[in-house]
Amino acid sequence: MNHHRAKGIMAALLVLVVMSVRAAPGEEYTLEAPGPEGALQGTLLSPATNTAAAVLIIPGSGPTDRDGNNPQGVTAATYKLLAEGLAERGIASVRIDKRGMFGSAAAWKDANNVTLDDYAHDVAQWVAVTREKTKVDCVWVLGHSEGGLVALLAAQYGEGLCGVLLVAAPGRPLGHVLREQLQANPANTPLLKQAFAAIDSLEAGKRVDASALHPALQPLFYPAVQGFLISTFAVNPARLAAAVKLPLLILQGGRDLQVGEADARRLHAAAPDAKLVVLPAVNHVLKRVTRDDVSANLATYRRTGMPLAPGVVDAIADFIDAEH
Repeated sequence: MNHHRAKGIMAALLVLVVMSVRAAPGEEYTLEAPGPEGALQGTLLSPATNTAAAVLIIPGSGPTDRDGNNPQGVTAATYKLLAEGLAERGIASVRIDKRGMFGSAAAWKDANNVTLDDYAHDVAQWVAVTREKTKVDCVWVLGHSEGGLVALLAAQYGEGLCGVLLVAAPGRPLGHVLREQLQANPANTPLLKQAFAAIDSLEAGKRVDASALHPALQPLFYPAVQGFLISTFAVNPARLAAAVKLPLLILQGGRDLQVGEADARRLHAAAPDAKLVVLPAVNHVLKRVTRDDVSANLATYRRTGMPLAPGVVDAIADFIDAEH
């Protein structure tokens, strides 16, 4: 092969390789915050440009880690992708592991023995650390799903907050949501009387004897998590939203199988000064879903390489830019 031609081909290939590699959105490293028994852990992603603002990403229910994944089959990496998208808009973020879980395992020996107030206390610690590390005056708290309840609680007594960003957050007490979810599956019909009685007791602050329940219900009302359920069922998200005096964004996907648009509108009715954004083709893990196909929707929960739906990052970043 002609030497000059070979050099030209190699140069062209090099250009293609360089163009195919996505530039890193910024600098990422591990952070720690004070926990009750040991350190809480999270990840700070700072933008390559000057930091315009900082967002603390509060994870949703269950064993969900700082990236938005959990060992029960969710590998959508929603929070990691969200952090990268925000960094591209010049916004730093800290995404965190809950006390007692993953990198925050040393912070609390029993991850089940927690309340929403415990998580809100941890948010206050993270806000202080985030302000120190990013040098911002205040921090935006973003709560996804159940994390939205934590964000609303943190806003009631937290300091150093710029505002609250609710993403796929419930608008009703979770006992109501759980009843609805159980009732939606016809296979649960024989269990509803027992399940609803258990929810009634927990809402009244009383524990239930899980061993007396149908075996299919026992994991749901496992004794170790009943304290957490009692604390969660006591929270009225709409009432908390009405009390928020900071800028408030309510972002909801139209194809969310877990939290419906009615929840977002309930929150907005309670806090009419908030900005409501409904993205019709977005599901609970903030991926794009174009049709009413439950299997296709749930399949996105396992697709790490699938980007966030168009409009998600922009809705958050645009709100921050407008209010900051």
